[in-house]
Order: sequence, then structure tokens, then C-alpha cells
Amino acid sequence: MTTPARHGRGAARIALALGAALACAVFVALGVWQVERRAWKLALIERVNARVHAPAVAAPAPAEWPQVAAATHEYRHVAVSGTFRHDLETRVQAVTELGAGYWVLTPLQAADGAVVLVNRGFVPPEQRDRTSRSTSEATGPVSVAGLLRLTEPGGGFLRQNDATADRWHSRDVAAIATARGLHRVAPYFIDADRGDTTGPGPVGGLTVIAFRNHHAVYALTWFALALMAAGAAVYTLRTRDHPQENAPRP
Repeated sequence: MTTPARHGRGAARIALALGAALACAVFVALGVWQVERRAWKLALIERVNARVHAPAVAAPAPAEWPQVAAATHEYRHVAVSGTFRHDLETRVQAVTELGAGYWVLTPLQAADGAVVLVNRGFVPPEQRDRTSRSTSEATGPVSVAGLLRLTEPGGGFLRQNDATADRWHSRDVAAIATARGLHRVAPYFIDADRGDTTGPGPVGGLTVIAFRNHHAVYALTWFALALMAAGAAVYTLRTRDHPQENAPRP
């Protein structure tokens, strides 16, 4: 004969089993999502590698600027022509494989007046001032090839850009353009390729291209949790009251 207490314990077991089954379904869904994310990340890495190693193409012209986006343009190998405005360069704090120092961003003005900020490369602290590397400054019309990068608004981690003090922690194109009084500025900048670095001056070609891809580990974790939840559900449903629990007491 089923007692009310035993009936209650049976209902509790069913509720626990249903909860474990629901958790299992959620974990499986999360695992599948990570598998899909991994496929997307691998496709992104393949696409970026193809862009980086492709021959340089013309950088987006002003008419194309509204359509510039990460999915279609970032890390594309591009080329642009114009004249450097070295007097309006901006130094952005950086840490690279060469140590701590600065990126040197210099406006490149095209014949039609359009401006593209070019990250000419890295300089150590002792070359922060232009006077220490003025001999490396190209004059007159030049052509520059490099990787198209999207603007980095705001600043770096826990460090905000301060235009008033001319302290920059990120390559914020709009803020730099405003601080330097530039107009018709592209919404991107270009990381210049490595050129002749035998003399003093910026060292180009130091763009770090790295994408975290731990989705396989995450997927295995979620699937393992799903397996544990499924095992808990089965165990809960198969558990029975111990016979002695229902034996009449003397």
C-alpha cells in the first residue's frame, strides 16, 4: 500500500528528474552553440589570413566610407597615396614585441583633400619626439601599403584617451581628427607594412592578428555537464525507497 509519505517522495524524485533533464537539454544547446561558434571562428580566421596575405588593393574611397565594416574590410591589405602631414602626427602608447613605446599615427592627405590616418609603426620612448627621427620622414607624394584597421574609440583598458593633455591609449580616429583639426577623415586607419627600418623611425608591420579560439573546450565542457545531468536524471528515476523505510515500527 502506498503511503502519503512514499507518494510525496516519488513526486519529488520525478520533479528532480525533470529538472535534471531540463538542465541536460540546456547544456546540450550550449554545446551545440559553441560548436557553431567554433565553425564561425575558423571561417573568420581563414578569411582574415586570406586578406592579410593578398596583394594590396586600393583603400576605400570617401564614397565607400559609410559601408566600411569589420566583417568586410578589417585586415584587408590596402594601398593609399598622398602626402604625409608630419606636423600633425599623434603618438599612441603601445606595447609590442619590441617593448613599450608608441605608435606613430600620421595623417596622409590625398590630392582631393581626403585624409587617412596611417600608423607608420612603433617607436621606443627615446624616439618619441620627431626631432629624434626627422630624417626618416618621407616628403612629397608617397604610396603606403598596409592593413586596414577600424577605429578604436574611447581608450585602452581602464585608461581613457585625454585629448587635452595629448595622451592617447587607443587609435580613436574621430577623436584624433578632432584634436588635430582634420576634416574628411576616413573612419579607419592603416597599419603600414614593415619597410626600411635601418635608420631611426617607426617600425611597421607589427600588427598582431590573434583570435581566441577555445570553443572546442567550451563545447566539450557543456556536453560533459549534459552527460552528468542525464545520468542524474536516470539515477533519480531508478532510485526506490529502501524496504526498511516502509516496514512497520514495533
